[in-house]
Amino acid sequence: GSCWTTFIDDTPELFTVTKFRNRAAKLLTYLGDLIANGCQIQGQVTAPGHGLEEPTLPTLLDAHGSAVNVTTAPPPGWRDVLLKSGPAAFAQAVRQHKGVLIMDTTWRDAHQSLLATRLRTHDMERIAPITAHAMANAFALEMWGGATFDVAMRFLHEDPWDRLDRLRALVPNIPFQMLLRGANAVGYTSYPDNVVYEFCKQARKHGVDVFRVFDSLNYVENLKLGIDAVRQADGVIEATVCYTGDVSNPAKHPKYTLEYYLDLVDELVALDIHILGIKDMAGLLKPRAARLLIGAIRSRHPNLPIHVHTHDTAGAG
Repeated sequence: GSCWTTFIDDTPELFTVTKFRNRAAKLLTYLGDLIANGCQIQGQVTAPGHGLEEPTLPTLLDAHGSAVNVTTAPPPGWRDVLLKSGPAAFAQAVRQHKGVLIMDTTWRDAHQSLLATRLRTHDMERIAPITAHAMANAFALEMWGGATFDVAMRFLHEDPWDRLDRLRALVPNIPFQMLLRGANAVGYTSYPDNVVYEFCKQARKHGVDVFRVFDSLNYVENLKLGIDAVRQADGVIEATVCYTGDVSNPAKHPKYTLEYYLDLVDELVALDIHILGIKDMAGLLKPRAARLLIGAIRSRHPNLPIHVHTHDTAGAG
């Protein structure tokens, strides 16, 4: 249709809109939050889950079918290797391990993706002793970083540092892993270098072992800052490549080719990283592409541990 320079001034009905009050949905949302999380008004805070039926915790069985006493000290795990040998030796022990190692994301990415990061420290503590026994041979538990830091403070009214301390005490044997956004740390803007360095130092002090450092645009300068900060904090550096496109179909995806990723990996390896992460955040890494990409990286860097993290969005995760 036609339009002119004073169209908005001459057409006041553009601003006559229907305002939806949506009272029922808002009331249900409020009541659900109140029941699950307790009162959030400062000075009137009630215990979370007040009046809710307590869920039944699972019984952990050993290889003989007998119940495991999870109140006892958990068996040794990969964190014992890290504490004894240091980050570099830990990474090489992982590389030499025969078989696939698992990173569990229940306490970070799982509820960030499915529950808007609303899993509380209270909930994690209840399952932590069982986790320490059941997942004793896991590579790591990713349980911090990403959105967990700001959501803990803004919506759950919790201290994210306190969460680290409390869970570390209950799970002393499995490495804790966090997601670090390079120069953005756990925020949504670039921070001064000294802030990132101090943040990583404190995270390491409070119990984070493996730092999965990534940049959403694979911008190496942002990655360098995070990598160096983790190194100074004596943490395990897992430098991460964000995957997109399809390396098995370069005609359709001419920018994100196999050569693009190999060049990026070469730059990261030159920074003396401990582990390489492949972050398939959109679930695009199909089996054929994974074989091409991982095979090419392994051929070029035979001693480098490779950690693939994928989402099952496309059904191939």
